[in-house]
Amino acid sequence: MPHMPSPARVIARFAVRIALLAAFAAFGSVGFGRSLAVLLWMSIILCALAGLVRREALFGPALNHWDEAAAFGALFALVHIANDVA
Repeated sequence: MPHMPSPARVIARFAVRIALLAAFAAFGSVGFGRSLAVLLWMSIILCALAGLVRREALFGPALNHWDEAAAFGALFALVHIANDVA
């Protein structure tokens, strides 16, 4: 059975990743919105791969990489819509 980190640790990890993505997107040459969308898309893929490699339960009782991938997916959808509107 894989190790399950505490929900606070997963939320903190997610917040740090969001801060790093926003910082890197701020220096993107194609604009903040497009850079953030690409970085969020990459984060979705990396979190899904981490969930697969670690064999985490998709709808498990604790927060894991799959939940982070879903959250990054929701943020990607919001950024993508905002980019189309602007």
